[in-house]
Amino acid sequence: MSIQKFSTHHSTGSIELNTMRTFVAIAEAGNFVLGGKKMGLTRSAAGKSLARLEAHLGTRLLHRTTRRVSLTSDGQYFYERCTQILSDIEDAEKSVRQDDMEPKGTLRLTVTAAFGRIVILPLLNKFLKQWPHLEVEISFTDRIVDLVEEGFDLAIRMGDMPNQSLMIARPIAKYSPYIYASPTYLAENEITEDITALEEQQRLIYGLNPNSSAWYLHQENGKDVTIAGTQRLRFDSGEAVKDATVEGMGVAFLPSFLAVDDLQKNRLVKLFPEYSGKEIPIHAIYPNRKHLAAKVRKFIDMLTINLQNH
Repeated sequence: MSIQKFSTHHSTGSIELNTMRTFVAIAEAGNFVLGGKKMGLTRSAAGKSLARLEAHLGTRLLHRTTRRVSLTSDGQYFYERCTQILSDIEDAEKSVRQDDMEPKGTLRLTVTAAFGRIVILPLLNKFLKQWPHLEVEISFTDRIVDLVEEGFDLAIRMGDMPNQSLMIARPIAKYSPYIYASPTYLAENEITEDITALEEQQRLIYGLNPNSSAWYLHQENGKDVTIAGTQRLRFDSGEAVKDATVEGMGVAFLPSFLAVDDLQKNRLVKLFPEYSGKEIPIHAIYPNRKHLAAKVRKFIDMLTINLQNH
C-alpha cells in the first residue's frame, strides 16, 4: 500500500510531529485515555487530534469500540511509517546531542605498533589533556583483533580493509611509501640516477614471505617501476626495517610516517622522491552500533583533523 492513496482527500499543509506521536501513542496504548495521558493530553484532546489527522489524510486510521481502538489496514501502514520516522528523528537528535557530551569512562583502543607509537601517542596526549575525565587503555599490536570479543571500542589499522558487515571502517589518513637510505650507506655505496639500479643494492625487506620482496613504485609522470633483486635481510617489523636503514645496513621502502623523524634529523635520506608506492590508508574501525559513544566519536574526529594535513 502506498501513502499516496491518502493524498486525494487531504488538506494542504504538513503533519506536525506531535500529531504523529499522539497517533502512535493511541495505537500502542489501544485507547484514547492511556494514549492521551502518555502525551499529556486529555481523552478529548487526543480524540480531536486523531480526528484532525484522519481528516487531513482522508482515511480512517483506527477502528473504535467502547473499550478500545485498533488499527485499520491504512492505519497499520501509516503507524509503521510513523514509528520509523520518529525513530530516525530520535537517532538524529541523540547523535547531535552526543557531540556536546564530554567524553567519560574508559576508551579501549588497539593500534598498529609502529603507527601507534609514532603517530597516535603524541595525539593521545593532546586528547587526554582536553578531556580530563577520560581514561584510556591502549594495546599496541599488529595482529588482527576481534573488537567485540576482546572488548575494544576502537582500532586503528593500516592497509585496505576487508568487507565486514559488523564493523565500520572510517578512513582517517593516507601515507605513501618512499625509498630511504642512511648517509652512512650512501657514503659506502654508489647509487646511480637510474632507479632500476636499486636491484643491485642491499634491500631491506618487510615481511617474511619470500613472495613479498618486490617494490612497486609509480613516478609522478605515470611511469611504473618494479624493483626486485637482492634481499638478504627480512624483518617482520616495520620499525626494525627503519632502524636497520638508519644503521646503514641497506636501502628500505618505508611509509613516510615511519621515516619522518629520522629524515628531519638527517639520519635518513629520501631517494628518488619523484617515485612513491601505493598509498597506504589508515582506518578507524569500530563496531556497527546505532549510537557511537562520545569518547569514540571525539577521538576519531581529533585524529581526522590532525592527520588530514600530515
